Amino acid sequence: MKVIVGLGNKGLKFAKTRHNIGFEVVELLAHRHNINMNARKFKGLIGQGFIEGEKVLLVMPLTYMNLSGECVRAILDFYKLDEEDLLIIYDDLSMNVGALRIRNKGSAGGHNGIKNIISHLGHDNFLRYKVGIGPQPRGVKSEVFVLKHFMKKEMDDVERGIEHSANGVEAYIKNGIDYAMNNYNKK
Repeated sequence: MKVIVGLGNKGLKFAKTRHNIGFEVVELLAHRHNINMNARKFKGLIGQGFIEGEKVLLVMPLTYMNLSGECVRAILDFYKLDEEDLLIIYDDLSMNVGALRIRNKGSAGGHNGIKNIISHLGHDNFLRYKVGIGPQPRGVKSEVFVLKHFMKKEMDDVERGIEHSANGVEAYIKNGIDYAMNNYNKK
């Protein structure tokens, strides 16, 4: 079983903000594959189903971004899964809106949700899909920028980025990570 986690912040106040793009990718996957995201377990909103014939668990942590590792660790422990079954989708303010960068491992890069996941797992060896939400404007603090809504002129790129990311997740499940990285990494 693959665990696909989209990072974001719970609540209407944060809906459709830059920091919640991970939630949006998971919501699109749930919609495409008729997976009901209606179970509240492990401090998250969860749906089970199949993508490309593979059993998946779609997850949106409800702990707020900075505590996402609590949900991820609880799920891996309960289902007795290894980190190789884990994929985290999250925002990256250093990349242009809608760009996708797939990585097998790496540092948190200043992302507090990823820092918390690394802390709970004890390492940084897990698959991640970074979706661009930037670039961050000069003079605007990152913690302010990520909680802003996208500008109207960015919406086409946002929608394409969410769709491209969901397509990349499906490609990973069907054809493996090397295929997904070679065909879906985009600057």
